Amino acid sequence: MALSAALRVPLPRLLRGPSLIAAAGAASRRRAAAAACGPTPALRFLCASSPSPSSSGPGAPVPRASRRDGDDEDGLAVRERVVQVELHKEATEAYMSYAMSVLLGRALPDVRDGLKPVHRRILYAMHEMGLASRRPYRKCARVVGEVLGKFHPHGDSAVYETLVRMAQDFSMRYPLVQGHGNFGSIDADPPAAMRYTECRLDPLTEAMFLTDLELNTVDYVPNFDNSQKEPSLLPARVPSLLLNGSAGIAVGMATNIPPHNLGELVDALSVIIQNPEATLQELLECMPGPDFPTGGIIMGNDGILEAYRTGRGRVVVRGKTEMETIDKKSNRTAIIIKEIPYQQNKSTLVQRIAELVEDKVLEGISDIRDESDRSGMRVVIEVKRGANPAIVLNNLYRHTTLQSGFSCNMVAILNGHPKLMGLKEILQAFLDFRCSVIERRAKFKLSQALERKHIVEGIVIGLDNLDSVIQTIRETSNHTMAKESLVKEYGLSEKQAEALLDITLRKLTSLERKKFIDEADSLSESISKLNELLSSKKLMFQLIEQEAADLKNKYASPRRSFIEDSANSEVDDMDVIPNEEMLLILTEKGYLKRMNPNNFNLQHRGTIGRSVGKMRNNDSMSDFIVCETHNHVLYFSDKGIVYSARAYKIPECTRTAAGTPLVQLLSLSDGEKITSIVPVSKFCEDQYLVMLTVNGYIKKVPLNVFSAIRSTGIISIRLAPGDELKWVRLCGDDDLVALASQNGMVIVNTCNKLRPLSRTTKGVCAMKLKEGDKMAAMDVIPSTIHTMPEKYNTRVRDSSPPWLLFITENGFGKRVSLNDFRKSPFNRVGLRGYKLPEDCRLAAVFVVGESTDDDASDEQVVLVSQGGTVNRIMVKDISIQGRAAKGVILMRLEHAGKIQSASLISAAAAEEIMED
Repeated sequence: MALSAALRVPLPRLLRGPSLIAAAGAASRRRAAAAACGPTPALRFLCASSPSPSSSGPGAPVPRASRRDGDDEDGLAVRERVVQVELHKEATEAYMSYAMSVLLGRALPDVRDGLKPVHRRILYAMHEMGLASRRPYRKCARVVGEVLGKFHPHGDSAVYETLVRMAQDFSMRYPLVQGHGNFGSIDADPPAAMRYTECRLDPLTEAMFLTDLELNTVDYVPNFDNSQKEPSLLPARVPSLLLNGSAGIAVGMATNIPPHNLGELVDALSVIIQNPEATLQELLECMPGPDFPTGGIIMGNDGILEAYRTGRGRVVVRGKTEMETIDKKSNRTAIIIKEIPYQQNKSTLVQRIAELVEDKVLEGISDIRDESDRSGMRVVIEVKRGANPAIVLNNLYRHTTLQSGFSCNMVAILNGHPKLMGLKEILQAFLDFRCSVIERRAKFKLSQALERKHIVEGIVIGLDNLDSVIQTIRETSNHTMAKESLVKEYGLSEKQAEALLDITLRKLTSLERKKFIDEADSLSESISKLNELLSSKKLMFQLIEQEAADLKNKYASPRRSFIEDSANSEVDDMDVIPNEEMLLILTEKGYLKRMNPNNFNLQHRGTIGRSVGKMRNNDSMSDFIVCETHNHVLYFSDKGIVYSARAYKIPECTRTAAGTPLVQLLSLSDGEKITSIVPVSKFCEDQYLVMLTVNGYIKKVPLNVFSAIRSTGIISIRLAPGDELKWVRLCGDDDLVALASQNGMVIVNTCNKLRPLSRTTKGVCAMKLKEGDKMAAMDVIPSTIHTMPEKYNTRVRDSSPPWLLFITENGFGKRVSLNDFRKSPFNRVGLRGYKLPEDCRLAAVFVVGESTDDDASDEQVVLVSQGGTVNRIMVKDISIQGRAAKGVILMRLEHAGKIQSASLISAAAAEEIMED
């Protein structure tokens, strides 16, 4: 049976008079008698399942008939004071009420202004006291007393500790309070007592939180004793919850939000204003991750991405260190710690390192000292002679808080309830709140403008009839009669008449009249703009973006925390892996194989070829490239996202292996497909990547933009709906770009005709495609080998290299001299490069002939059919023909379908294979 308890409640007001007095007297007499007899028996709950009056025993209730005289009234009073409720239900309700009080009133911030109640009350109290950024400092004790006495009836230490934290530049990315005196240190030194320290508001706080407070932008609620009002929120102009972060522990719930950079946060806010459906990837372009006040290095971005997506994630942060030579003769070095992870204690870190050295856990350290001063942090760790500083540093990361994790738990109050939110949800909640602030501010200004315009119009009417107004006023005997006469005679309202009577004589001049007319015109213009603002959501968003941009332009600072894509700080594998040439084979279903080029022997033109190896059912080759093991391999997907990984990280396999799924190597989204692979040995400033889409859009992007790509990828091109990124090639400004469509049309032009663009642009039109035609191939002709004349001479037949190697789907191909083409501007139809049958399309186009001697060219082309067979033939065995020729058979495809892909092997690689 359900357990219930008897809870005592106040007596009803009906139980008053002699009976209550008699009951109280009887109860008093019984208590006195019990005290004289001995100790009081243990308290018992009155249960719903208690024994009936007929039961016996020490726990049985006394029957009403057996009670002594005078007990009836007391028993009635007791029965009136008892309410039977279930114990577990009452405990649950009481605990939940207490928990929600702690959550909403103390521990968790509001998602709208990003502040907890104590922070909000401190800022509002300082604002009420006039502690502006340009005013003198005032004692912190006075601020704490103001907050306690008016708004926050809790302990003074809690309020002062909060005030101190708001002034510490190592605790908050953008301090909200300017402190004067000892406010503690990163070594966890305590601040001075509140009677010694002084404070005032920071300029950013005034601009971000307090600018529009008096314009009815937020609701005011009674304080704890209902003596005055306090704001329920502050009209924040940027998402302060993300700007400075927050941390708090409540009942059964906690929050831990990292701080961010103001400029990046405003940029992310602008992105979601301009495109509410913006993806997390687009937001990461503007705000790549947290920005801690103590700097440090953020290792990897997987934790950042998870935190932004779900609200929970772990960010690994390392301290920033440098290597410094302290003795050139003995070649001794020292590790200098410049920055430490957020919320870590420097003195505790130094002490921990000393203890580990003493316990022989850390080896190779001869001395450690803290040389930090006002100019910055400097902890010197001297390394013993012969010790490897890199190994010592890795051990420091492993055993101390020089590397620590920040666990993101982005919980905040939304609509009166705590909620775990991701990045987009937090930004959207702030935008909704900011829109309401803008709307309320506009309505308040509109009401003031309408009221003032009404007054000014009355004054102008009075000044237009000045003589008669003066005569009317002189004829009346008192103020009330004068006001009534003006209202009756000139049709003024009482407010207009009152304002007209309050005008001084010096405002009766013609110049003052013109000022009132100009003011009326200005008010009309302001009213029109405010009405337009209130009727347009787009204008509200533009205003929000502009106000946030103003804060960014005035108060933004450079990023302090550096984000490193790789989270591995051990000795790089490249030091023990030889830099050898390798083949990368990509299939249509997303399987990648790394193989030795010697797996394929040289064959002759027109042969069937050799199988590339085992593949999955209904799978076929997609791309086939040659690179080196130390190269950075850039993977471009059909959605315009680029990923990066070292070539040696791809598992090497035999020719008969199926390969490794790309989803195990790259963070691909659902349905995303890799369409182009570009190996890069070095990210040079004078090199570019040329990108071409299926629908014919082309653009050029500097190569060094892709030197740091996070594991989740970055945007390489902005695609139109229905378009796909298909070809990406390396080029220089003087190189030529050759484009070919599936119908055999060709455009050749120099790379410098393309203007370098950013990653997030769409590009320009490369070729005018006819209906049903699409792009088939793109290749780059290095400036060192091409001799293409500026003007095309049809009378001169020149078959010298370089050539364009055409390969069709039905296995035919030919070489055409580059001199048979002329330079054509982009966005043109182009020249006919191959006359194709109706049922055939162009499969690939390559630039061949790096040598001036035809016989010395050892380039080879690898053809892959849909059936998985591979044929590798010498390029010099392919005939040189004209642009209108049919070509020769390169590969017989009786049972292998069509040509799926083709790849060119360089002459140097071919020589190595021939020697083997």
